[in-house]
Amino acid sequence: MSKPVTLVTGASRGIGRAIAARLARDGHQVINLSRSDPGADFPGVTYTVDLGNAADTARVLTLVTEKHGIDNVVNNAAMIQTNPIERIGPAELQLHVEINLRAVMQVIQAVLPAMRARRRGRIVNIGSRAALGKVGRSSYAATKAAIVGLTRTLALELGPDGITVNVVAPGPIETDLFRSVNPTDSATANALIASVPIGRIGTPEDVAAAVAFFVSDDASYITGQVLNVCGGLSVGSNPL
Repeated sequence: MSKPVTLVTGASRGIGRAIAARLARDGHQVINLSRSDPGADFPGVTYTVDLGNAADTARVLTLVTEKHGIDNVVNNAAMIQTNPIERIGPAELQLHVEINLRAVMQVIQAVLPAMRARRRGRIVNIGSRAALGKVGRSSYAATKAAIVGLTRTLALELGPDGITVNVVAPGPIETDLFRSVNPTDSATANALIASVPIGRIGTPEDVAAAVAFFVSDDASYITGQVLNVCGGLSVGSNPL
């Protein structure tokens, strides 16, 4: 049996790198789309692309889909800038939309013909607990909330084709980006840890485990859902 081919965006580091490593260990052929080079030890094939540029994204997606039959997609790449609402300009908002939403839709559109032909596909969009609301994250939270609406709609559209679409929404995860704004043993980091029912910050591997489930055949009857990987932090703010 041939390896499932899984496209992961933004897999050069952080959560995306952990997803790629987990899926490769599970027997997937991993295709990475990222702007930065993940290094020679990356467990898959990388195509360099600026996902913030629609034309460059289209060019690379044409190459990828001509060469590879994509079975699964993990839309992980995203950008975040933190600002109060009065400081957010059109350029900052547009950049969030381009990378966090437009690129997601563009990737999905590119892989759909092959998935439909096989009548099987798994699409996992990486969301964020910030979609439930977080101070200073207006642009980011808006695009991540849009991902939920997109996912639910696509679940309805693509279910008859045997394609599932789900969201994995991380809470606070131990990455370089997280530590850049929450230094170890800082007051902000300690307060955040204290607010997490599990009592710790999550790891990229925690998120990768959820993704691995959603791309598996074990998740064939689950679609249009949001799984918060947040140590319980979303409980109380997320309605039943």
